[in-house]
Amino acid sequence: MHRNRTKLRAALFLAAIVAAPVPPASAAPADPALQSIAFPDAVHGRITRPFSLLGVSWADPAAAVDGTIQVRTRVAGTRRWTSWSALEADGSAPGDRRGASDPIWVGASDAVEARISGSRRALPAGLRVDLINPGAGTPEPISRRAESASADVPLPVRPVPRMVTRAGWHANETIVRAAPTYTGPIQAFFVHHTATGNGYSCADSAAIVRGIQAYQVRTKGWDDIGYNFLVDKCGRIFEGRGGGVNRSVLGAHTMGFNSNSSAIAVIGTFDRTGVSATVQTAIATVAAYKLGAAGNPPDGKVVLTSGGGPRYAAGARAMLWRISGHRDAGRTACPGDSLYRQLPAIRAIAGAGPTGLRYLRMPGATLYGTTLYTKGLIRPLWNVTTPSSLINRFEMYVDGELAVATPGTHRTTTLRLPPGGHVVTIKAEHLSGKVKMVGATVISDAVAPEFTAGPTLALRTGSLDGSVPIQLQWTADDVNGVAAVAMTAPSTIDLGTTAHSRNGTLAPGRPVTFALRAADRAGNTVDGSVTRTPVVVSEAASERSGSWRTLRNPGYLGGVALGATAAGSTASWTFTGSSAAIAVSRAAQSGRMRVFVDGDDQGTIDLGSPRTLYRQAVWARSWPTSEEHTVRVEVEGTPGRPGVVLDGLVYLK
Repeated sequence: MHRNRTKLRAALFLAAIVAAPVPPASAAPADPALQSIAFPDAVHGRITRPFSLLGVSWADPAAAVDGTIQVRTRVAGTRRWTSWSALEADGSAPGDRRGASDPIWVGASDAVEARISGSRRALPAGLRVDLINPGAGTPEPISRRAESASADVPLPVRPVPRMVTRAGWHANETIVRAAPTYTGPIQAFFVHHTATGNGYSCADSAAIVRGIQAYQVRTKGWDDIGYNFLVDKCGRIFEGRGGGVNRSVLGAHTMGFNSNSSAIAVIGTFDRTGVSATVQTAIATVAAYKLGAAGNPPDGKVVLTSGGGPRYAAGARAMLWRISGHRDAGRTACPGDSLYRQLPAIRAIAGAGPTGLRYLRMPGATLYGTTLYTKGLIRPLWNVTTPSSLINRFEMYVDGELAVATPGTHRTTTLRLPPGGHVVTIKAEHLSGKVKMVGATVISDAVAPEFTAGPTLALRTGSLDGSVPIQLQWTADDVNGVAAVAMTAPSTIDLGTTAHSRNGTLAPGRPVTFALRAADRAGNTVDGSVTRTPVVVSEAASERSGSWRTLRNPGYLGGVALGATAAGSTASWTFTGSSAAIAVSRAAQSGRMRVFVDGDDQGTIDLGSPRTLYRQAVWARSWPTSEEHTVRVEVEGTPGRPGVVLDGLVYLK
């Protein structure tokens, strides 16, 4: 083939077809080495060093290739050729050293063929195939996010999204031609695709970025890689042009609109196939980060003045989405039809702000109605439906005052609240600057409840058949409400919060301890207990006056009792205890008796009953403490039914 041919009716082939064995892979240079094969040399064929990325370039950056540039490569170490792939060419930019197509990733290769078809005019001079070997190197996923911290710490205003830094993808800093230039706050964010093809593994992504850097610097003559950021098909973000991802670095990505803008390039070709939801979120994350830092809504529009380009002349004003595709600002198919159609969804993700913010629960606090109660230390747990990568940070406020800030990946923190009622608010701050807040009312209470009465044990009326009837009594109180009262001994029983007594029976002669625990709504507890022994004293042990006779019946306690009918007959017991009850037998003909305690008249008790009842406690009395008391009964001699049968005295000691 000859370069001076003016018309090409057939395809023009560039060939670098290996006719001899390929050098081993170990011979590959460690840096992104550039091989350039000119058209005249290519037609003769020669051995090439290994390469993985290639493009076609020409001498005049203002010239353009009229036809379709296609390439195919041979898989390294084999005789297998790939199918033909077309290269995109979006035109030149100011400062380009050469005109060039977009590069394409071909993987480890050792031979290439290229052709240009459909050209209707002369091809530009200096056509050549540029082969890039990005070299080996495993990317280091260095995170710029503060969430790697092990504890909650004060955070910068806007943490950087997690990404692979230039050091992580082994950028070749020795080929960078100039120091970075900085512009004003970011007004627009442009989405590109690299047009390098989709047939790559994400393990190759760092090598592809190195290859793009080498191609754009060594072939096009740029100062550095043109994009501010890149993202692979797995959603992994890469730092692009150097100068600081948190600064407004002037890139070389969107002619006429590089100032006050930033750009991301999705590694691949997206004319027919769009990107995954993961990649959409990654794009939205970086866009929200860059635009939000300047206070600009990612889902809004902006009027920009062009610096001069193929679509908008210098000075022309363009109404653009804050997140725009490359084609919105230039005459290009970039970022591909399918990805371009996904931009509205990406804008929605970037501009939605925090969604679904809610408290999940609050360990350390208990909910009653709509209020939470705590002893003071709480660990709120929350969630949002927004991906963590899009959350700038979370802030916890207590009564409107900032208490602690946590990274966007955190969903919990620890707070200690002073005593009293508080409003605890969680605020989610989106990278776009939008916020969402949810509050909760929390009462901090470190004071335990108290037993304002009891627990005490008292005798009660009832049957003495084998056991002694008793009643447990208590009153628990708390300024913020009692949540629970429970018996913990001699058995475990939930006593509820409204009851103040519980009936039961005890075996005589055995000491028993009743232990209670009261808890308030904050979880503070107080314990109380009482220990008593039921003692049964025989009627025979009483001091008596008047006329009494011994009665025998298996129904009596011990099989015997004392009976009297004469008015004024008395019987008394002196004991030391906290409660006492009189044991009698009752029948239809039983009369009445008067009771005295420590000489004080307690009134008259009628022992009459429609049926005969043995071993009955018919009167009971309790005192706050265990002291010496005397209980005396006096027979009334009731007309027609004067009889009284005493069966003893029971007391608690």
